Amino acid sequence: MVTHLATALGVLALLTVTPGPDMAVVTRRAVAAGPGDALRTAGGIATGLLLWGALAAAGLAAVLAASPTAYRIVELLGAGYLVLLGAQALWQSRRTVPAAAADSAPPVTGGPWRTGLVANLLNPKIAVFYTGLLPTLAPPELPAAWGMALLVLLHVALTGAWLGSYVMLLAKAGPVLRRPGVRRGLGRTTGLVLIGCGLAVATAAG
Repeated sequence: MVTHLATALGVLALLTVTPGPDMAVVTRRAVAAGPGDALRTAGGIATGLLLWGALAAAGLAAVLAASPTAYRIVELLGAGYLVLLGAQALWQSRRTVPAAAADSAPPVTGGPWRTGLVANLLNPKIAVFYTGLLPTLAPPELPAAWGMALLVLLHVALTGAWLGSYVMLLAKAGPVLRRPGVRRGLGRTTGLVLIGCGLAVATAAG
C-alpha cells in the first residue's frame, strides 16, 4: 500500500505543479485583485476537483470520457471560458493603475471562487484523468470507492498547498507587482497564456 501511495503521490504532484490554466487563472486574480482573491480562486479550483471526484464515483465522468461528442462540447465550453478570461485580462491591462492606488483598484469581473470552480469544471481532461488513470493508482488493499476517495482528497490537498504557496510567493512580490508597468506586463502575459490555452483546447482533436 505504501508503494502504491508513493507512486500515486508522485503522479498527482507532477500533474499539480505542471503549469496550465489553473495557475494562469490564479495568477490573473493575484495580479488584478490581490492574494485574497487568488486564494479564493484556488479554493474554487479545489472544489471543482472534489466535484469531479464525486462525478467519477457516480459514473457520470466516465460517460463524459467515453462520449466523444459530450467530451467535445465540454472541451469547447472550457476553451471559450479560458479565452473569455484571457480577453478580460488583456482589456484590464490597458488601464494604467497608479502604484499608490493599486490596492484600491476595482476587482476583476466575476467572483473569484466561482471563476476557479467554473474553470476547473469545464476541464474535461480532469474527467479523463479521474476515470482513466486515477483508478489504476488506487491502493488495491482498499475497496475501490475508498481508494478513489483517498486519491481525490490527496489531489485536492496537493492542489491547495501548491496554489496557496504560489499565491504567497506572488504576495511577497507585492511591491514589484504593484508597479504599473509590471502589472500591465503580467496582465497581458496572463491574458495571452489563457487565450493560448483556450485555443489549444479548441483546436485539439476531439
